Amino acid sequence: MTFRFVAGKVAGALGTLAFVLVFNFFLFRVVESNPVATLFRGRNLTDSQREELTRQFGLEGSKLEQFWRYLEQTAQLNFGRSYATNQPVLDEIWAAAPQTIALVGTATVLAMVFGILMGISAGWRRGTNQDRVLTSTSIVTWSTPEFWLGMILLTFFAVRLGLFPTGGISDPSGPDSGLGKLLDQAWHMTLPCVTLTIAYLGEYALIMRSSIIDVSREDYLTLARAKGLRDSQVRDRHAVRNALLPSTALIAISFGFVLSGAITVETVYSWPGLGLLTYESLRGPDLPMLQGLFLFFSLAVIVFNLAADLLYPYLDPRVRHQ
Repeated sequence: MTFRFVAGKVAGALGTLAFVLVFNFFLFRVVESNPVATLFRGRNLTDSQREELTRQFGLEGSKLEQFWRYLEQTAQLNFGRSYATNQPVLDEIWAAAPQTIALVGTATVLAMVFGILMGISAGWRRGTNQDRVLTSTSIVTWSTPEFWLGMILLTFFAVRLGLFPTGGISDPSGPDSGLGKLLDQAWHMTLPCVTLTIAYLGEYALIMRSSIIDVSREDYLTLARAKGLRDSQVRDRHAVRNALLPSTALIAISFGFVLSGAITVETVYSWPGLGLLTYESLRGPDLPMLQGLFLFFSLAVIVFNLAADLLYPYLDPRVRHQ
């Protein structure tokens, strides 16, 4: 992997980040040009109070002055204060991030493992009943809205059967610390984690199935069979290893989206992560919080996508010579 290749990928990532910064600033000012009037509608504010609120929200001066101030503050990791709580945006994000990483990260790993195994099984037995069942299941899970699936599982397993909690991250009357608290949080996370795992696994299964079908036509598999290798050895040693390459970018980007959370699922289950924080910020609208979240989510995707671009040449030597 040459320096030119690495520099090109890094420059592309920095260019994308620059676009996101500009887009992030102007987007929310198009959505809401006067948040003071929106947040305090129906209240009689004096001119001095309006000026103080405008200064507090960083809305004084021209758009160009606001933009340069926004860039300066962003470089200092200062995203302003939330309109709703008056707390620093970054502190709010850091407080909610662990819950999202635990929930969406676990669901992504489970979906990746089970989805890839389903794709391998379906693609290697293409055209069989097993392939039809697994492919149909993958299509259904991939096309099912997450919030609808979440509400169905919540209604049946939590409300009707009472097997799981109906929401939140812990039981208020449960343990305050130690292993008991950890197990209580894991129990509350079970149902939303299952919801996301079911919703995500179809994508991995279908892409892996397509990759297995593509590599199954290669000559090196015919050669491996001619050497006397069993069918399972041909699949595991040759087909799967090469079929995993197209899934690398998907896996990396998926981990980038872990930080963005699952807004609808976290809202349905009242899971206090970044997804629920985004939903509550949209109701305001809490512009500083939305700006910080949008930038945070975008940066995560950019970083993981760059990591996939830099890792790919090690997995596929042909990329090094392009």
